[in-house]
Amino acid sequence: MIPLTLAEVAAATGGRLEAGADPAALVRAVTVDSRLAAPGTLFVAIVGERVDGHDHAAEAIAAGAPAVLATRAVAVPSVRVDDPLAALAALAALVRDRSPAAVVAVTGSAGKTTTKDLLADLLGEIGPTIWPPGSFNNEIGLPLTLLRTEPDTAFVVLEMGARGLGHIAALCAIARPSVGVVLNVGSAHVGEYADGRAGIAKAKGELAESATDTVILNADDPLVAAMATRVRRTAQVITFTQAADVGGQPPASPPAALVTEVGARQVRVDAAGRASFVLVAGGERHPVTLGLVGAHQVANALAAAAVALRLGLPAARVAATLTAARPRSRWRMEVSRTGAGVTIVNDAYNANPESMRAALHTLIGLRGSGRAFAVLGGMGELGTAADEAHDDLGRLTVDLGVDRLVAVGAAARRVHAAAETALATSGVSGGGGVSGGDGAVDGGGRSSTWVADADAAVAAVVARARAGDVVLVKASRSYGLERVAQGLTAAFGPAQDSAAGSDRGTGQNSGVGRGVGTRVGAEIEGI
Repeated sequence: MIPLTLAEVAAATGGRLEAGADPAALVRAVTVDSRLAAPGTLFVAIVGERVDGHDHAAEAIAAGAPAVLATRAVAVPSVRVDDPLAALAALAALVRDRSPAAVVAVTGSAGKTTTKDLLADLLGEIGPTIWPPGSFNNEIGLPLTLLRTEPDTAFVVLEMGARGLGHIAALCAIARPSVGVVLNVGSAHVGEYADGRAGIAKAKGELAESATDTVILNADDPLVAAMATRVRRTAQVITFTQAADVGGQPPASPPAALVTEVGARQVRVDAAGRASFVLVAGGERHPVTLGLVGAHQVANALAAAAVALRLGLPAARVAATLTAARPRSRWRMEVSRTGAGVTIVNDAYNANPESMRAALHTLIGLRGSGRAFAVLGGMGELGTAADEAHDDLGRLTVDLGVDRLVAVGAAARRVHAAAETALATSGVSGGGGVSGGDGAVDGGGRSSTWVADADAAVAAVVARARAGDVVLVKASRSYGLERVAQGLTAAFGPAQDSAAGSDRGTGQNSGVGRGVGTRVGAEIEGI
């Protein structure tokens, strides 16, 4: 972190020093987790749903923190403010003011974290780079990431999430990104928007409006491509595409100084689910073989490539770095082959209709001569579209040929019911299956089962899976289906090999944790 004195902290936040806080004391890190307090670390006391950070103020000071950022008297050295989140944002904005680093912000309904992780690899080839561990993409996580900026930082990579209009604009006001990336507009959080996907597009486009130098847009998503009209006229637009006409004509009346394109050709997916393609950019062509699982990763790689090319990394090094990149973040298409020969695909971090479809396609591609099991939970924040989306998901598992569906929890009952109906009417039911209400429907070797919880899901899979089978586990974050993947790994034996994310390299993480004194977990790691 760029050091600040407590006097500067108070001035930036509109706070006042209390209980003997030393105005000359230096702050070299910021945390919302009292367990991470250390000499030089400012502890921000946030009142959360489970704990109140003020209750841990004395512990933070005992660990060496120079002060606590607090909203009430805590009887230890503190900076008293009215709103800790506003104060956190103000501190991040001050550090941003003092750093010459290029700030790259990524948004989209899916793929933000993977793209951010790829950017960490690519931009790290050019200069010192800060990036968030996991998905620190909201009003807590983004400022914490910015606050890790060091005097020599060349690049800061940020995720930006949104659950409504104005959210991304507020994050942009803190970060002031020079480069903005919009990946896609899907159905994630559609229930939070009165006008559905159009509202999501409007919200995501706030990043296109805010980036000062370059905006990277997905030309294959019409709602994203249309954001070109919202870009500042002084900014450059770069599009990425898997279509056949890279280098074609730019859109009529381009809003920016120049429109260029980065593309993928000859996309192939191997038996392990890893995509290869030819990167096409600036008249050059270079082969790429991704170490990430799923054909949908190609778009994420193109977006990251476009940023790196714009910031000065030669195309050949972009291709080589993409090929060398491996997963950084957990529970996102983690592929592990267990001791029993059953492959587990843990994609349990989050889910929406588009990411469910992509994951199921990947599952089928990985199946080989074995069977495909899909352990699926609910998809959250879909509003009035939820019933139809879960019905569609159940039918999709049948259309794609999933061998065993295990729907988990109340929100997934409709997934099972729709699959049950589709199996019975699709001609694969072998003249009708056996149904036990919420139990299994089995026909032609394919089945759908509903279970109440993660433990029951583990039991259902363990009872039927055998060597050579592949099991996908996926749901929205709030359903906690990573417990299923963990339970299956324990039941089938230690992994022999994997393409699993492990938060390797946390962007020189300091002061970001699960959060005693905050709304822990997913509330720092926005989804």
